[in-house]
Amino acid sequence: MTIPAQPATRPANPRFSSGPCAKIPTFALEKLADAPLGRSHRAAVGKSKLKAAIDGTRDILGIPADYRIGIVPASDTGAVEMAMWSMLGARKATMVAWESFGAGWVTDVVKQLKIDADVKTAEYGQIVDMASLDYDTDVVFTWNGTTSGVRVPNGDAIPTDRKGLTICDATSAAFAMDLPWDKLDVVTFSWQKVMGGEAAHGMLVLSPRAVERLESYTPAWPLPKIFRMTKGGKLIEGIFKGETINTPSMLAVEDYLLALDWAQDIGGLPALIARCDANAGVISQFCAANDWIANLAEDPATASTTSVCLKFTDPAIADGAAFAKAVAKRLEAEGVALDIGAYRDAPAGLRIWCGATVEKSDLDALMPWLDWAYHTERAALTAPA
Repeated sequence: MTIPAQPATRPANPRFSSGPCAKIPTFALEKLADAPLGRSHRAAVGKSKLKAAIDGTRDILGIPADYRIGIVPASDTGAVEMAMWSMLGARKATMVAWESFGAGWVTDVVKQLKIDADVKTAEYGQIVDMASLDYDTDVVFTWNGTTSGVRVPNGDAIPTDRKGLTICDATSAAFAMDLPWDKLDVVTFSWQKVMGGEAAHGMLVLSPRAVERLESYTPAWPLPKIFRMTKGGKLIEGIFKGETINTPSMLAVEDYLLALDWAQDIGGLPALIARCDANAGVISQFCAANDWIANLAEDPATASTTSVCLKFTDPAIADGAAFAKAVAKRLEAEGVALDIGAYRDAPAGLRIWCGATVEKSDLDALMPWLDWAYHTERAALTAPA
């Protein structure tokens, strides 16, 4: 086997982690100078920054005016848990999972909350048939499987006259994919994915139907303080105006505002989606041209455009996990790709983030290096001892 020469060009930014993800291309620490550090988030300046984050999110994502948007603790995980603990149990649930995070939500609902639920699963690389679900139950699902590289292609299967709620973990989809808000009652995501923001803060979006559930239903179990969204049977509206449940990082808020401004400057949601599509297209073309690597997603229509998961298909590779780790380690040692190993619970392979903050030119530069690393490691498999 001939090993190609090392490519002459390296990615300008080798950060392809699936979270926390690359910062916006124009990021600089000095651009956060307006953060009200050392000030209370309850002071006027703090409230205005938090409200600006909510308003900017609504503007870019096109979230309907009658949907509430809240900044909540504990990243996307906290937002999903808030929704499940506060709203599930009023009717039967349908839990949908095709990757590790979705499987985690199944465990919480079935084993911790002990809610009557149908569990629908699919293997990594596949997706559950969304049209087969009973939407008169409360349906919990991830829009984009961050660890499997598989996404819901659209919301066509979700009926508008559903009786149950749809609770959607959209943490690797928001700002990268066109979410059908009329089909979604609860949507959660975090800042550290497509927008490249800092971690620890989650976003919780509620439809009027979700609010009605909160105000008409009291779970049988006690709710921790950070999960409580109602008082006296009424929604605590302040949460959705920037009056956060606990103390947020104003530095992280400033960073998110910077990312929102960048997104607006480049053309809003259509531009963000286009960047993700173009980035994922680079890898798709590379896989089509090389028979030793393939997208983990079996159907191109459900292939993620953010968390692109890859598998090595060369039958000579006996230990896929060891080979993938060796390739990722070699690329990191060369400073061309950082943190691209598959998620620990996922099949062996690579995971390359293609979100909007990643430059297509960096992915163009990475592909020849991936070819070089594969051939280098592949040659080592057959080298004499």
